[in-house]
Amino acid sequence: MPDPQILLILIITAAVGFGIANGFNDAANSVATVIGTRTLSPRAAIIMAAFFEFAGAATGNAVAMTIGKGIIDPEFLTMGIVLSGVMAIIIWAVVTTRYGMPISLTHGLVAGLVGAGMAMGSTKVIIWRTLARVFSAVGFAPLLGFGGGFLAMLAILWLFQKTGPSKIRSIFSKLHIFSSAFLAYSHGKNDGQMPIGLIMMALVTSPYHDSGLWQHLSLLDSNTWWIIVISAGSISFGTAVGGWRVIKTLGLKVTTLRPVQGFTATVSASTVIELASHYGIPVSTTHCVSSAIMGVGATRRLSAVRWGIAKDIVLTWIFTFPACGILGWIIATVLKIFL
Repeated sequence: MPDPQILLILIITAAVGFGIANGFNDAANSVATVIGTRTLSPRAAIIMAAFFEFAGAATGNAVAMTIGKGIIDPEFLTMGIVLSGVMAIIIWAVVTTRYGMPISLTHGLVAGLVGAGMAMGSTKVIIWRTLARVFSAVGFAPLLGFGGGFLAMLAILWLFQKTGPSKIRSIFSKLHIFSSAFLAYSHGKNDGQMPIGLIMMALVTSPYHDSGLWQHLSLLDSNTWWIIVISAGSISFGTAVGGWRVIKTLGLKVTTLRPVQGFTATVSASTVIELASHYGIPVSTTHCVSSAIMGVGATRRLSAVRWGIAKDIVLTWIFTFPACGILGWIIATVLKIFL
């Protein structure tokens, strides 16, 4: 059996890799609209997003605790399950980013952990009530994103119906920068918590088995501050690198965006994500942003949304669950031979 310390280092490395992959793919969530509308240059948008991703990931622990304690029963949690789950989503993220498809790394990680848990143990290791909350968010979050974007856009069109186009562009170009920063912060606060949860899972299942470590998870605690810093840094670095293929898909291909549409989409998505983060529910930033962009585009006319692209995005969302679940199961089955 491999040295537990080596396994711990592997899991921490994989968690950091997950954070980088998350920022790399999900960079589009916070900067696609602000780049697509040409409100900010790609370089300025990426730098801004990286800063606020770090800030979001470093604040609040509710989502990290859901991932770390709420998916797999701590009594049955092993390092093999954690390593298999994170490896599954990293593989899927690399493949989908290569083809420019935005995915939910949140749900991919959950599916990977579930698949790995079932391979290492059985269905009894899964905490189904938490999983039900996560799956309910799969349906509700995109609906709220689409509906919020659609209704907010209608409200803005009504409020500014007598305002000239140049004035509207001037106002919302500035507001769009703030809303994109808020979206980056929200994304970090939800998705950025994933590496934290993974590292904590590894630590509490290491030879020390210190489950009380969860009570001390804070930037101010001398034993846990490094977990938050390297996790926040990983997603910030991934965002700084940027997933340009995904940015092009969301920012330019789904629908034509102007600053007012970009502002409305990012505000709608950010609101949904913030509410979910407050209650510790992992949601897909990708789902929220993509659906909000579709909702905003649909206010012009339904044909303004390129539904062929939208269909490809939705299919990728759907395939993420079985793909990551199967990958997690396969990797865990192989690891069982060596662990």
